[in-house]
Formats: sequence, C-alpha cells, structure tokens
Amino acid sequence: MARYWGKVLTAMVTPFDVDARVNLDMACRLARRLADTGSDALVLAATTGEAPTLSDDERFELIRAVSEAVTIPVLAGTGSNDTRHALALTARAEAAGAAGVFLVAPYYNRPPQAGIEAHFRALAAATQLPVMLYDVPGRTGRRIAHEVLLRLFREIDNIVAFKDATGDPAAAARLVAEAGDHFELYSGDDALTLPLLAVGAVGVVGTSTHWTGLEFAEMIAAFEQGDVTRARAVNAALQPSFAFSNTDDSVFSMSVKAMLRSQGLAVGECRLPLPPAPAGVEQRAAQVWQDLQAWRARQR
Repeated sequence: MARYWGKVLTAMVTPFDVDARVNLDMACRLARRLADTGSDALVLAATTGEAPTLSDDERFELIRAVSEAVTIPVLAGTGSNDTRHALALTARAEAAGAAGVFLVAPYYNRPPQAGIEAHFRALAAATQLPVMLYDVPGRTGRRIAHEVLLRLFREIDNIVAFKDATGDPAAAARLVAEAGDHFELYSGDDALTLPLLAVGAVGVVGTSTHWTGLEFAEMIAAFEQGDVTRARAVNAALQPSFAFSNTDDSVFSMSVKAMLRSQGLAVGECRLPLPPAPAGVEQRAAQVWQDLQAWRARQR
C-alpha cells in the first residue's frame, strides 16, 4: 500500500509559451487533466520538467500555482549537485505548497558515497516534508550504494520513498528485502514498472503517464489483485508508448510535449539545450495515441 502519494505519479513537463516563458495557466490545466486521468500525485521541476533550465523563482511559482490548482499531492523537485543550493530550495518547498520533496542524487561532480550520504542527510534535515530519493546513474554518473540507501531509509524518518531508475530489479529486490518496512519503492522507468512490482514496488513515477495514467492504474491494480495475466496484457499495450517516450532524437521532455501538442495542449517546445522536436515526432505521437485508443475500445 502506498502510504504517502499514491501509485501513479507523473513527472510533469513544464509548459512554456511561444517566448519560452513558463505558462502557469497551461501548467494548471495540464495538472488538472492528469489528476482526472489516473495520476495520484505530480512531481514538478524534476528532469522531465526541465528543472536545469528553470530559475528558482520560476520553480516555486510553478509549484505554488499547481498546488493550488489540484487536490492531489505535488512533490517539489529540489535536488542539485550543489548542496547549499539544494538546501535553499528544499527549505522553500513547504511554503510553496508542496506535499513532499523529490531529491535526485548529486550529478556531474560524482562525489564519493560519503558525500552522497551527507548530501541527503543535510537535505532531509532541512524540511519536515516526506522525501523521495531518486537514483538515476545514467544521468548522475554515480550510483547510490546499497549500504548508503539502507542507512538513509533506516535512520532518517522523513526519507520515505525511492524512485529507482537504475535498471537493476535484482538490486531493488534486495533493497526491499532488507529495508522494505522503512521506505516505498517506485519504478523510475515506465517500462520496468511491472518487473519492479514483482519485487515490491508500490507504483511508478512516470513520463508516459501523461497519456497512459489510466492504464498504469489498471496494471498496478490487476497485479495487486493477483491477476498477472491482465497486468501483462496492459503492459503489452503500453509498449509503443514506452518506445516513443525516449529515442536518440527525441528525449522524454521533447516526446511528452510532442504528444500533448498532438492532443491540442499548447505546452510549447523545450528550452535549450533540448531542441524543438524533429519533424515527424508529433505524427508518431498521434499514431501511438490512436493505437492506444483503439486498444482501449477493444477492452470494452
């Protein structure tokens, strides 16, 4: 059972207008749509939300506006590879209306494990909010060690969840076996959600959930009810969405925004260094969406 934020969390894109300014009205509209289509909570100002290109003021204006627009929880992405900066961001999250804090491991400077542990301990101490840690070594360049995670989960009361984007279900299974009473595991890779449910995950922090939230909710519910055959069938139907979400020429934020634009939502393009989506991406998005809609119709 997910104790804090539910089972389907969406790492929401940050809408921009034609001048690349944050579009708060569209952000609120998108957030309400996600709440109505399967998302139990939202993660704002994280990687998919193009956090590296947001100013601090933009980040908290976004969190405040969306928190006021929806009744589901909003987690604030306040991670940084500068601990002092992350401390300042984390301390502001509660006042902005966040229901939790989302902290990625320090990136680029590749600290040793002692530095990673000290970083997370300092940030957790800076807030009364529950904290979700995020390990994505493909982006950060350094994986969080198993023993570090065990200590953090066991010793710090408000570190309560873990988004696992390591691509290592065996390690996730070991972590749940040794510290499962102290934290909740979320899949950080949409395509690995079903395998991670099998080793103890409670849900997903997703990107394709911008348009597949209902399917993820169904898949997770089916698995929890013991209907593995149905869970597999839903997972199979989601494969085209997984493949579309991240390619060599269109990464997550770009692909999600292309999908939303193809559905009539003016979320804008990404900010550099993410370029405009290449020609054909919106057409591929429309086909993925059409095929998913057809699958839904066949289930009725």
